[in-house]
Amino acid sequence: MTNFDAVQKEKKEYERMTKSPVFGLVLRLSIPTTFSMLITSIYNIADTFFVSSLGNSATSAVGVVFSIQSIIQAVGYGFGMGTQSLISRKLGEQKTDEANLYGTSGFIAAFLMGCFMLLGLINLPSLMRIFGSTSTALPYACDYGFWVLISAPLFCSSFVLNNILRAEGKAMYSMVGLCSGGVVNIGLDALFILGLHMGVAGAAIATMISQCLSFFILLSFFIFKRSIVRINIFKTSRKIGDYVKIFCVGLPTVFRQSLGSVATTLLNRAVRPFGDVAMSAVSIANKIYILLRSMLIGVGQGFQPVAGYNYGARLYDRVREAFDCAVVLGTVYGVVAAAILYMLSGQIMGIFRAGDAEVIAIGGKMLRFLSLALPLLGYSTFVNQLYQCLGFVAPATFLASCRQGIFFIPLIVVLPSYLGLTGILATQAISDLLTFVVSVPFHILMFKQYLPLTLMPKTSLRT
Repeated sequence: MTNFDAVQKEKKEYERMTKSPVFGLVLRLSIPTTFSMLITSIYNIADTFFVSSLGNSATSAVGVVFSIQSIIQAVGYGFGMGTQSLISRKLGEQKTDEANLYGTSGFIAAFLMGCFMLLGLINLPSLMRIFGSTSTALPYACDYGFWVLISAPLFCSSFVLNNILRAEGKAMYSMVGLCSGGVVNIGLDALFILGLHMGVAGAAIATMISQCLSFFILLSFFIFKRSIVRINIFKTSRKIGDYVKIFCVGLPTVFRQSLGSVATTLLNRAVRPFGDVAMSAVSIANKIYILLRSMLIGVGQGFQPVAGYNYGARLYDRVREAFDCAVVLGTVYGVVAAAILYMLSGQIMGIFRAGDAEVIAIGGKMLRFLSLALPLLGYSTFVNQLYQCLGFVAPATFLASCRQGIFFIPLIVVLPSYLGLTGILATQAISDLLTFVVSVPFHILMFKQYLPLTLMPKTSLRT
């Protein structure tokens, strides 16, 4: 591609992101990102589905290792979202060289952090116990956790590649990379567990292979110059301030994902006295809810590049419109999904543990609690994402900490003492409802003070 072609490509993308009808643009970008999140969550659930055939101890082990996966995702998403936010705004400002710098630096930083996580292999059994494994689930947790940690460097850095493509409006490329790995993962789960009888390790190896495949597919778009942003390791930033900026903008995601890991660990510890049956039920119900929430995150990932691009271009009315479109889409989806989840909770649990009445009863009860909060979950998610993609670090970090930190942690400590297992099952739903309430004034503040239709926005809260 010549320099002229590259410039024309950038100009065409800028015109599309700043002048196309907002609703259609958000919808077009949301469909592939939502589908990507769906496939990613499906292959996470596929592990649970296939591993559930090995018994409750193996199923609970997947829930334990999910806490570690959440930490890896926290790092990858943190650098990815920080990079995405900066790149989308720089492209909106038509500063492509700075976008390239942030893209390369975010990619290298995420890869190195993934390498650091390999230290977790030094004493794997102790690590699994810290994250809530029972003695019966420990062998399975170690088998699964080993391969998850081995894949951490590529897993972390693939999040950055994925988010760079989304930042420049190429959600379809992102979908191809993620979905290819997801489909392969499901096929390999069936082969390794049912065909080759490799047990829990087979599920983990399948996940590792799929993640590597996704990484190299995503990387190929940069190698063959299908992207606007260029990854060049020889042009990595030498300024610590650039890495601090990427990390700070991605900090809400780090908090969100890290607290997700903390919440899952505390959930495992709270339910552990009730045995592997209860742990298995909670693990399955939690994965199902994560699947449903991932669809909302996908909608948010579709509107964020639109918001960031237009914020950089100072088209604040389009930023507001993009948020409103996302809320409409997310709320409609949430109402429909909640109705299905509430009415078919038992049948959904039965897909994973057919014939195990106790697991189905416990998990079904948790799903019914969660369905009560689902219609409001999109709104609170998008308020948080709006603050983050525009670079308002402090409020975005606070909002990201509410759902599985500020509200969840006290609730999971207190409620079981009064309500027993029911308190554990209701904790996430109550936390989600409280997060919605807190999000409303932040939404009002953003629109009144920081997204005026004709005036320059204030910058006191931004990095």
